[in-house]
Amino acid sequence: MTKIKISAVSYTNTKPFMYGIEHSELINKIDLSLDIPTDCAAKLISNQVDIGLIPVAAIPLVPNANIVADYCIGSVGAVNSVFVFSSVPFSEIKTVKLDSHSRTSNNLAKVLLKFHWKQSVTFTTDPAAQTDAMVLIGDRTFGKKSDYAYAYDLGEEWMNFTGLPFVYAAWVANKTIPEAFIAEFNQALAFGLAHRGELLKELPEIANFDMEDYLCHKLDFELTDKKREALNLFLSYIEQL
Repeated sequence: MTKIKISAVSYTNTKPFMYGIEHSELINKIDLSLDIPTDCAAKLISNQVDIGLIPVAAIPLVPNANIVADYCIGSVGAVNSVFVFSSVPFSEIKTVKLDSHSRTSNNLAKVLLKFHWKQSVTFTTDPAAQTDAMVLIGDRTFGKKSDYAYAYDLGEEWMNFTGLPFVYAAWVANKTIPEAFIAEFNQALAFGLAHRGELLKELPEIANFDMEDYLCHKLDFELTDKKREALNLFLSYIEQL
């Protein structure tokens, strides 16, 4: 049987899923690569893989896109790994450096700045640019909040704005995937989530960062109806940028 090709995010937020996949028979049925979020999306868009854990802002760019899992990378309020770090209050932000790793978080920052904070902002992708604020996501944010005058958690700000949870990444396919595989895939993901306690014992401690709180409380992995509602709302806001 031809192995199903899967690209997953290489960040810590995906480790519960990887734990489940690696402790199931599914690992022998797939060709798995770990990538930064933008590369996950690029591989799925270009048909290099069949399924990707991709930033949700990229879903409209995927041919024949369909969400294939009951789980996602999400949060209900603060997520503690998706930030706008700033030297000034949000009401004074005029320039923002975007994060090259993720389309979703950059767009979430743009949506919040325009529609929630009602700021007119200039964005740059130049890593050397001097700006009032910057978008930063994933493991590179761990323990860094105290390094900046202001740290705005975008999951928390989205909740303040909409009253809804948020979906950062979803398991998306670019073709029809057999139902039997999807069932086994969901089972593996659920196993990983159920064994986060064992996973935590394998992860290194990080200064000024509570990994247990992050993986067990800040991240919320079930793709609920409310999260689907939030996803559709977010994509509609992106169209208005």
